[in-house]
Amino acid sequence: MILESVININCRDILDNLPYGIYFTDIKRKIIYWNNAAERITGFRAKDVIGSHCFDNILTHIDEEGRNLCKQICPLAQTISDGISRKGEVFLHHKDGHRASVKIHTVPLKDINGNTVGAAEIFSDNSEFTSIETKIKELEKIAFFDKLSKLPNREHIESELDLIFQEFKRYGQSFGVLFLDIDHFKRFNDTYGHDAGDLILKTVARTLRSSSRPFDIFGRWGGEEFVGIIKNVDRQELKKIGNRYRKLIEKSSITIENNRISITVSIGASLVKNDDSKNSIIKRADQLMYECKQKGRNCLASD
Repeated sequence: MILESVININCRDILDNLPYGIYFTDIKRKIIYWNNAAERITGFRAKDVIGSHCFDNILTHIDEEGRNLCKQICPLAQTISDGISRKGEVFLHHKDGHRASVKIHTVPLKDINGNTVGAAEIFSDNSEFTSIETKIKELEKIAFFDKLSKLPNREHIESELDLIFQEFKRYGQSFGVLFLDIDHFKRFNDTYGHDAGDLILKTVARTLRSSSRPFDIFGRWGGEEFVGIIKNVDRQELKKIGNRYRKLIEKSSITIENNRISITVSIGASLVKNDDSKNSIIKRADQLMYECKQKGRNCLASD
């Protein structure tokens, strides 16, 4: 008994100091353990989640199509049901409201008789934090960094467009531009104030930053507008990627005065043409975005 207690204490100490988020649930998916890394990655404290169920509006995993995995095809529930471990990439709901990309691994928890009594989920941040932090420092040094959104500013995006056009003309590497505009942003500001508007901008920026591919670049173009440079894509792939970001933002939210506010964006997606310039592709993506506004918002228009 003494040895078992020591092992339990040591195991908990080891789990709490791992860099990976880990939580355990019982067979009904009630959370019974939540380690320190889980707190850091999700923003949820252990005291806030232990005793609740993992599907109780906590992580609410979604896939890149925006489907709620907790209600439909939960990997943890499947592991509890059949005892088979699973791996995958999902987007969890951070306590601050944005979506974050994580790699997950679910494993069954069994008693001494081999019966499944619960499950564990191990997850790690899938964003390129090291490279992002390095890039942020570089951007700050050359004043190409937007302090509010923590994204490159318009000047930097224009500079990146110049570079990618050189690559396009030299090597023929295709790319596209996504022009995003937050829907009803003025109404949010007028109703809840500019602090709420800033929080919405930060939430959208966090979702873009934490779920973007390593070689794509997103920046704040101005006001409530964002621009993404999407490399090595054809027209269909650009449309698919643009809709992926739209759905992830749609699943994000903020809470103001006890009101949960959903966020949506309208997106114009334009693939580069042989006679394009930096200004022409941005203008075309901008016009496509306005087509979305006229269609009712929260959609994507492509050329």
